[in-house]
Amino acid sequence: MNKVFSYLLILTSYVAFSQSDIDNVLSLKEYIGYVKKFHPIVKQAQLKTTEGEIKLLKARGAFDPKIDVDYNRKKFKSTDYFNKLNATFKIPTWYGLEFKGNYEKNSGVYLNPELTVPEDGLYSAGVSASLARGLLTNERMATLKKAKIYNSQARADQQMLVNDILYEAIITYFDWLKEYEKQNTYTSFLKNAEQRLNNVKRSYDEGDKPAIDTLEANINLNNRILDLEKAKLNYIKSKLKLANYLWLEDNIPLELENDIIPDTNTLNDIDNTLDTTTLNNNQTIVDNHVKVRSLEYKKANLIIDKRLKLNNLLPKVDVEYNFLTSKFGDLSNLDTDNYKAGLNVSIPLFLRKERSDLKLARLKLQDIDFVISANKTNISNKINAVQNEISSYLSQNQILNNLIEDYRVLVKSEEKMFLLGEGSLFRINYREAKLIETELKVIDNYNKYFGAKASLYQIVNNQFTE
Repeated sequence: MNKVFSYLLILTSYVAFSQSDIDNVLSLKEYIGYVKKFHPIVKQAQLKTTEGEIKLLKARGAFDPKIDVDYNRKKFKSTDYFNKLNATFKIPTWYGLEFKGNYEKNSGVYLNPELTVPEDGLYSAGVSASLARGLLTNERMATLKKAKIYNSQARADQQMLVNDILYEAIITYFDWLKEYEKQNTYTSFLKNAEQRLNNVKRSYDEGDKPAIDTLEANINLNNRILDLEKAKLNYIKSKLKLANYLWLEDNIPLELENDIIPDTNTLNDIDNTLDTTTLNNNQTIVDNHVKVRSLEYKKANLIIDKRLKLNNLLPKVDVEYNFLTSKFGDLSNLDTDNYKAGLNVSIPLFLRKERSDLKLARLKLQDIDFVISANKTNISNKINAVQNEISSYLSQNQILNNLIEDYRVLVKSEEKMFLLGEGSLFRINYREAKLIETELKVIDNYNKYFGAKASLYQIVNNQFTE
C-alpha cells in the first residue's frame, strides 16, 4: 500500500498532540491522542449513543397527540346510500388516560339509525381510562422507561468499547517498543562480535591466537547477524500492527515513516500518561465500572418487564365517557344527560400465559443478579491481581538488572583473561550469550510491567460517569 501522508507532515499539522521534542519519536501520549480522535471504531462507538437517543425519541412518540379522520361514502345510481365522517383528536397521557375530542357527521338514505346525528353534526369531548390493567403501568409507559435506560446503557457500552480499543492500541505500542529495544540489543552485540572477530584475526596474524579462534569468532558473528535479522523482522511486523490504529480524518489510514521510533523514555512517563498512580477505593471502582453499570441498566429494564407482567395479572377494565353537543364552542350546552359511555371488562379465567410470563421475568432477574455478582468479583480480583503483578514485575526487574551487571563483569573478566592468554573465546561467547539472554528477559519483563499498567489504565478509565 502506498503511503498516503508522511508522519512528519502529521506532526506539524496536529501540533496539539505533539509531546516529543524529537521529530522522529512517537510518544505514547501522542499515539493515544491519535487513536482517540481518529480511529474508525472509536467513531463507530459513538453511534451507540446516537442509537439510544433515536430509540428514546421513538418511545416518546407513543405519547404524541393524534388526529384520525375516517370518511366513507357510498353512491349508486344517483342515490346517496351514506356519507360518514368521523374526525377524532386524541391526547395520550402517562397513567393510562386518554383525552379525546370528536366530530361526527353522517347522512344518507340507507344510513344505520344508530349513526344518526344532528344536521350540523355532533361534537363530543371525553376521556377513556384503564382502571385495573394498564393504570399504573402499560406498554407505552414501559417502552419509554426502557428507552431512557437504554440511552444510559448505550453510553456505558460506548465507553466500554472505546476503552477496549484504547487498551489494545496501548498494548500494541508496548509490543512495538519491546521489539525496538530487542533490535537495539542485537545491534549492540553485533558490533561487539565484529570487533571481537577483528581483534582475533589481528592476533592470529601476529601469531598469538590459533586459527580455530577466528572460526569460532566468525560463527559467533553470523549468529548475531541472524539474531538481528529476526529482530528486524519482528520490529517491522510490530510497526505495521501499530499502524492499524493510526488514522487521519475522513477515515484515511496512516503508514509510519521508516525513521519513526517509539519513546524509550516511556518507563518514566507511563504513570503520568496513563494516570495509574493510585487507586483510591477499589469497591467504588468496581461499583462504577462500565460493565457493571451496563448490566445494572439491563437489570432495570428487566424490572420494568416484571412489573408489566405483574400488571397483566389484573383484569382489563376500560371505561370511557364523552359529553355530547351539537354546538361547537358553547360549553353551556354540555349536559350530563347527553353523553356516550362505555365499559369493557376482560378477565382471563386461568391466567396461565400471564403467570408464566411473570415467572420467566423473575428468572431473568435472578440470572442477571448472578451475572452482576460474578462480574463484580472478577473486576475486584483483576484489580488485586494487576496491583500484585506491577509490584512483582518491579521486583523482578531489579533482580534482572543486578544480574545484567554481574554478567557484564563476567564478560569483561573473560575478555581480559583471553587477552592474557589464559581464557578461551568459547567462554567469552558463553558468558555473552547469557548476558544477551538476561537483557532480553529485562525487555520482556518491562513489557509485562507495561501491560499490567495498561490493564490498570483500562480499569481506571472504565469508570462510568452520568
